[in-house]
Amino acid sequence: MSYAELFCQSNFSFLTGASRPEELVKQADFLGYSAIAITDECSLAGIVRAHAYIQEHKLKIKLIIGSLLKYQNIKFVAICPNQLAYSELCRVISNARRRSEKGAYQLSEWDIMSLKHVLLLWLPQGNIQDTQSVQWLCKYHHDRVWIAYQRKLAVEDDRYFAHCIKLAKAYHIPLCAVGGVLMHCPSRLALQHTLTAIRLNRVISDIPEFMISNAEFALRPIPKLKKLYALSLLEESEHIARQCDFNLANLAYQYPQELVPQGLTPMAYLRSLVEKGKKTRFPDGVPPEIAATIEKELALIEALDYPFFFITIHDIVMYAKQHDILYQGRGSAANSVVCYCLEITAVDPRQVGVLFERFISKERNEPPDIDVDFEHQRREEVIQYIYNKYGRKRAALAATVITYRLKSAMRDVGKALGIEMAQIEYFIKHLNRRDKGLNWQAQLVELGFEPSSLKGQHFIQLVNEIIGFPRHLSQHVGGFVISQSPLHELVPTENAAMPERTIIQWDKDDLETLKLLKVDVLALGMLSAIRKCFGYIAQHTDKSLDLAQLTRMQDDPLVYKMLQKGDSIGVFQVESRAQTSMLPRLKPACYYDLVIQIAIVRPGPIQGDMVHPFLKRREGEEQVSYPSEAVKSVLERTMGVPIFQEQVIKLAMVAAGFTGGEADSLRRAMASWKKTGELMQFKEKLIRGMLERGYEAQFAERIFEQICGFGEYGFPESHSASFAVLAYASAWLKYYYPAMFYTALLNSLPMGFYSASQLLQDAARHNVTILPICINHSDYHHLVVKADNTNTFAIRLGLRLIKGLSETEAQHITQQRPDSGFYRIAQLQQVGIAKSTIEKLISADALHRFVDSRYAARWSLADQSRALPLFVELEESAPQYNHFQTSEFEELREDYNTTKVSLRTHPVKQLEQAKLISRTVKANELLYRTHKSLVTVVGLVTGKQSPGTAKGVTFFTLEDETGNMNVIVWSGTARAQKQAYMGAQLLEVKGILEKEGEVVHVIAGKLIDRTELLEAMTIKARAFR
Repeated sequence: MSYAELFCQSNFSFLTGASRPEELVKQADFLGYSAIAITDECSLAGIVRAHAYIQEHKLKIKLIIGSLLKYQNIKFVAICPNQLAYSELCRVISNARRRSEKGAYQLSEWDIMSLKHVLLLWLPQGNIQDTQSVQWLCKYHHDRVWIAYQRKLAVEDDRYFAHCIKLAKAYHIPLCAVGGVLMHCPSRLALQHTLTAIRLNRVISDIPEFMISNAEFALRPIPKLKKLYALSLLEESEHIARQCDFNLANLAYQYPQELVPQGLTPMAYLRSLVEKGKKTRFPDGVPPEIAATIEKELALIEALDYPFFFITIHDIVMYAKQHDILYQGRGSAANSVVCYCLEITAVDPRQVGVLFERFISKERNEPPDIDVDFEHQRREEVIQYIYNKYGRKRAALAATVITYRLKSAMRDVGKALGIEMAQIEYFIKHLNRRDKGLNWQAQLVELGFEPSSLKGQHFIQLVNEIIGFPRHLSQHVGGFVISQSPLHELVPTENAAMPERTIIQWDKDDLETLKLLKVDVLALGMLSAIRKCFGYIAQHTDKSLDLAQLTRMQDDPLVYKMLQKGDSIGVFQVESRAQTSMLPRLKPACYYDLVIQIAIVRPGPIQGDMVHPFLKRREGEEQVSYPSEAVKSVLERTMGVPIFQEQVIKLAMVAAGFTGGEADSLRRAMASWKKTGELMQFKEKLIRGMLERGYEAQFAERIFEQICGFGEYGFPESHSASFAVLAYASAWLKYYYPAMFYTALLNSLPMGFYSASQLLQDAARHNVTILPICINHSDYHHLVVKADNTNTFAIRLGLRLIKGLSETEAQHITQQRPDSGFYRIAQLQQVGIAKSTIEKLISADALHRFVDSRYAARWSLADQSRALPLFVELEESAPQYNHFQTSEFEELREDYNTTKVSLRTHPVKQLEQAKLISRTVKANELLYRTHKSLVTVVGLVTGKQSPGTAKGVTFFTLEDETGNMNVIVWSGTARAQKQAYMGAQLLEVKGILEKEGEVVHVIAGKLIDRTELLEAMTIKARAFR
């Protein structure tokens, strides 16, 4: 005989289940079970993962969908025999979740009464209240109720079984066997105890009464079950399982239909929108080859029944356009000519050819890929438009599963084991996660941890086990699911932490598994900056610009000349340390060069060893050759080197004979091969296919190695093409309108790699005048103003920089400001500006127009008599306390403490002037030093990156008064000088200069922490992984 487990909680019963859904179905199949029900508490969050694992591994076991539900004293498992029951359960879970705050649920009596199709496995509590519960359940669900008996080899087993038998006979309810499973194998018992302690916020040793008593909550072998349960109970469980034939693969839903005007079919309406867009995008007429492409794309959209998807996205972007919200679509389908005509993207199809079939294919029948980025400061308007248009019953965001990572795992496990939190925090603070050669366990030993002790062994084991476990559901950054009918017929919904937000219980991978469409409404800071910059240009020059206009303009050689120098701070996608180093080597000179530039500085091309061959071929140092015309058609645009994910997929098709479906399976395997190793199963087919088509074995092996190098990091050409539009636009604006550009960036922070201080220093290096915060001239936001006696523009810093000053306080100041400006502190008090606000203004030196120093201003504020009505009109006499003079260094320190920026002399320069550090090589001098010469540099640590492709190397960015310096720190150097490597904010580096053209690095030898020289200055390094 076989067995069906009908009550099983995975780790999506957060902090209760101790095994993943995949582990449970795998183990149940191994044990010979006929079926397993995943029944997480008031949740269906884990079922798609179980379903996907069964499909991918072709397991014979049946997956049953269900959920554990609790209402007052009634506890039962709801099982779905069919799709009606599934929709019913989704509705009940949604109602219960929506009544409560995020993470909780509240069932109502009506919820349970309304269940007409689900099967109920009631779990008696073993007390007198069970009589009342069973009577109520039988009243509404008599033909669909079973008593679910769990045997746990506990002291009360015999008494509880007798109690269940009595209830079954009295109310004519059948009994079935269930396991109440919390883990796939007994070895997870310690983890389950730990999860319980974390959930209760207690130490394990203090809560024995809450712990499960043994490992009988694991999946058990069938021979053991036959000894524990009567045969009739096991057969009844099998009988219930046979009634369940619902499969997640049968789920489908319709897109909203109200956008289509009456009398038109969806396809006819889409065609009309495209026709209208043609006139806008191609005012001189549509070229024949473009017209043919449009027809091909429309035919494919019609064949796969996707018109509603494109119409829905068009409606959303039109809302943004009508409300002056800048946006840009990306993705393979987004960069189609149809999407260009629908104004979803500004990418001109004549500039880039993308593989439209990658995500829209008759063979694969997969959803198209379109992401739309909106201004990050205005995306909420778009989100609320969607909720208002479709309602929260028909529109919701996809979930994101928040999982344990090393730090959170160490904290929670350590607390559960009773380890002092001060010790855990010490370990966390001193762990160097960038050191790939020394794992965290070994580093803990170096820090004094005792792994040989029993508690130490448990700690390491449990941290390793819990990493990757889900902690809770959060909202996806912008993936919307929108349906014609209520979403709760498809998937449960619940409240997000943010007000006015609803999420479904599945994440984006679950949606992709079930081939369900989502609309990605994402946020991008650069779009906010570009839109603001367009506004400033229109305000001060009467020139009107937009993205499409900049795209249609031919490539500007002056803009590319700037980029070729690595002058790209603030430029979208090419401002990182790695990109600024690559720009002088790749020397982009046109739009498509930018597309390559953005994609090539990614782990995929780097790990696949594609960067150096491409650069050598571009410089003419290596011959470009192709083994066939078919391969040439795929790789010609990138000089024979695969740079984009689409090229790898296309190569598998043209060189190895893969079908579209097989190529897509390859893409999926690439996306997760480091976790699953599934990519290796394609090796033989790829190489054999290439050999059969006449390619040399060496070429075939190299292609496969490059595919492995891409791994999960391959970057699509379609996304790079969209990003390149914004990269070029931001570079063009930086070159021609620097004051407007930097002002827009500053008003769009936080975004990008650089702080306000770094952006202002770069602006100054581009000859932009920076004017200080001033109570008489500054608004809350930074302003573009005319520079004195010139036709150029300057930046007036805004009050938003002042620490602790709210926008409301700033607006009150500007509203009360006289036309002639304030001229004394008493005036500020008289117009109702709070003393605390004035103190913030003094700290920011915003009153410098009428007070000599911060010190004098504070004395004046302390003199309360000047605020009295009698003295309002009196002239303020010159202060008598100017004998106290603060140093430039102290003024600088207060600038940084209050605003995190300063227009005074750079800290490194001040330290030199004070002779606290010796004169070293400056950032602007490195280019003129000899290759391989010894140099000493000093700078503020403003960036620290350890990409996964760097094999333990860390890239530091140091800043002095002349610019930024790139420093490379090898893992051995970092390990030997850990204190300076981990903690320095002001760093002195002695090392060897390396130059390649205009690319300059310092290879660090000795690291010296000079942070103590900064005293209490709060200039923090920004660390990036």
